[in-house]
Amino acid sequence: MTVTHGSWEPTPAARWEDAFLSGNGHHGTLAFGDPNDDRVIVTHHTLVRPNGAEHARPPELAAGLPALQDRLLAGDLTAAESFTDHRPLQWVQPFHPAFQIRLRRATPAEPHRYRRTVDFTTGETTATCGEWTSRVFVSRADDVIVQHITTPDLDISLDHRLPGAPADLAVGHGEALTPDGALLTLRARYPGSDRAYTGVTLVAVTGGSASLTLPGVRITGAASVLLLTRVRRHTGDLDVTAEQRALAALPDSYEDLLDRHLALHRTAYERVALDLRADPDERALPGSELLKRPRSTALLERLFAAGRYHLLSSSGLNPPRLTGLWTGDWDTAWSGAFTNDANLNLQTASAATAALPEVTAALASLIHRQLDDWRENARAVFGARGAVAPAHTDGESGLTYHFSREYPLHLWTAGADWLLKPLVDHDETRGVRDPRTAAALAEVARFYEDFLTRTDPDDPDGHLVVVPSYSPENRPANASWGAVDAAMDLSAARHALLTAADHHPADADRWRALADRLPPHRVNADGALAEWARPGLDDSYDHRHLSHLYGVWPLDEITPYDTPELAAAAHRALALRGAENDSAHGHLHHALIAARLRDGHRVGHALDRVLDGDFFHASLMSAHYPHRDVYNADAAHTLPAVLIEALVHSTPDRLVLFPARPAALPAGEVRGLRTRFGAELDLAWGPEGATAVLRPTRTLRIDVRTSADDTKPLDLVAGEEHVLTTGTW
Repeated sequence: MTVTHGSWEPTPAARWEDAFLSGNGHHGTLAFGDPNDDRVIVTHHTLVRPNGAEHARPPELAAGLPALQDRLLAGDLTAAESFTDHRPLQWVQPFHPAFQIRLRRATPAEPHRYRRTVDFTTGETTATCGEWTSRVFVSRADDVIVQHITTPDLDISLDHRLPGAPADLAVGHGEALTPDGALLTLRARYPGSDRAYTGVTLVAVTGGSASLTLPGVRITGAASVLLLTRVRRHTGDLDVTAEQRALAALPDSYEDLLDRHLALHRTAYERVALDLRADPDERALPGSELLKRPRSTALLERLFAAGRYHLLSSSGLNPPRLTGLWTGDWDTAWSGAFTNDANLNLQTASAATAALPEVTAALASLIHRQLDDWRENARAVFGARGAVAPAHTDGESGLTYHFSREYPLHLWTAGADWLLKPLVDHDETRGVRDPRTAAALAEVARFYEDFLTRTDPDDPDGHLVVVPSYSPENRPANASWGAVDAAMDLSAARHALLTAADHHPADADRWRALADRLPPHRVNADGALAEWARPGLDDSYDHRHLSHLYGVWPLDEITPYDTPELAAAAHRALALRGAENDSAHGHLHHALIAARLRDGHRVGHALDRVLDGDFFHASLMSAHYPHRDVYNADAAHTLPAVLIEALVHSTPDRLVLFPARPAALPAGEVRGLRTRFGAELDLAWGPEGATAVLRPTRTLRIDVRTSADDTKPLDLVAGEEHVLTTGTW
């Protein structure tokens, strides 16, 4: 493959949004690449500003739940508006940057032969200008930010003054000379809090000397300078001496540190690659120029590569936030939270298929750290055992406290199933069940056992009802936000109970019987799958979320193969859905559902809306709205999933080839994809035909589909390569 696995620009970044990114899932960097006044913004997943949410608890509402259920079932369309403890809206603790490492050249030089690059295969961001070079990466092996500069004279300092930084942030600097250079520290304590964070940078000088300039250090006559930086969030004081010793114990060679990192980063990144046979001249363009060619296959190649790179780089301690792992501003939109009612789920959509178990592990880490909080949500709000996930989290607390009248997110019960779905998919790809995932699934099933106790008094079949029920972040056209039998809740409850039953044979009969008592989906007068199965609740079509089509994607509850009538109703619902505020996640969510419904035209149209809408910065990180408005990782991280879903879809017993290939993908090759039946897949296609190569890890029979009607069985043998070509499937 000749794809360019990186990007470049001919000028330094003027905005932090255009700075090139590196990260290891803990620390992150945004590198500007200015040869005279370089800045590297440092971030860390743990850096969230106390705002009162650190003490917030879920509302104690369980005692009032039966009365609310009675009112909703009696037809009171606004009853849920009073199911609250009347607290004001409380946002989760907002994510923020730590500081910037500033490197000012003692004698400014005119830029010449300038170039800055990001290499996706190594995680390095590099800038060169004449004899000056700056290279930065964030080590997956040693959890340290590594920067190497070649210039004889420069001033180095740690600077907290970034946009939105609180005026009363208590900041202290420390500078000390060491035998090989210097040690710089920056300690910041949050206003009105005992919480703080400290950054420590060890400066090692080769062929020169260091002197203190307060705050900072001056390097003179150096051949090169190596900086090692870490950030720690803490309460009380941090033992800086211990941090210094830990940094000093690392190799003092940039290349040695890079080699240790590459064993983890490169191995992960290179598992999958996409080649769309793009024009070599377009592949050579800077990213900012390529973005001006929205119909370029070279752009799709680069965005696919960048999306996997950024997704990997932002996943470690946590999965990606709304901003991935990066921000240059303390005023992050929506607190830079993990938003669980669509955004996080979309961003991690490709983790299993695109061979990034590191992303799944990061998601699992977040879930398992917060499972006790999920149990508390179930108890406090619903009086139930088991677990209920919050719609928003800052990474510290998993408690439900962010809700309001217009966004009654405390009523949403489908989140745990959606968050656990990638973990289940990952287990299917490798053929081994993680006992922690099985235990979490059991917690969700226990919640539904306690919560699903009411039946519809008007239903002669005695179906259970999900009451209250919430479809993020929409409302019926003729009712309030909290309603009955949202389609997403029905799909999630059914899926959670059946999946938990598969993992727990002793409880399987009881949980399957409960799932069987849930009502079916409803098709409305427009022939569309209704967002609320409850008769009398009218659809609101112009909305960015597509929660009601959860059964299509990410689940396989509704498919053109097994449930064609429901699939047709889901397709009608998708066709009627508006784009509302033109958010990137809405367009790509639309594309993922369209791919499952075999509509390549809709996939292509949704991609065009994003590529034509100027959603991407020069860094190839994306924005939430068109014209690069609001830095946000949804589009960047979700786009690879859309391209993959258009080319291939798998279940534990099915392979679908080219379900929804849009016109924008006339020819190409993708290698290294993982399937849920335990095989690695390479796929090539073009005018001359197509070839699929399967390398299974287990022996089984699957169905291979190339259309809604055409299916053939295929017997796979573990360890044997199976080649399918046009005409053989």
